[in-house]
Amino acid sequence: MKRTIYSKENQYFLDLMIQARLKAGVTQAELAKRLEKPQSFVSKYEKGERRLDVMEFVTVCAALGVDSRKIFNKVLKLVG
Repeated sequence: MKRTIYSKENQYFLDLMIQARLKAGVTQAELAKRLEKPQSFVSKYEKGERRLDVMEFVTVCAALGVDSRKIFNKVLKLVG
């Protein structure tokens, strides 16, 4: 079974997260500061080197002013 971190669905999720950040006009460094994390935290999840757990996902979305349900529903449409 292929690891889901390398799946097209995961890449779609990562693309949505990057698009949300860019649409918000926020750099990786600015987002990291809002999250009180190092910039590498944002870089690594955007490159797929680490995963976001559910609470991190919701927190990142809130820091960007994005409705996490909208992103999650887009992923569900692809998967389901």
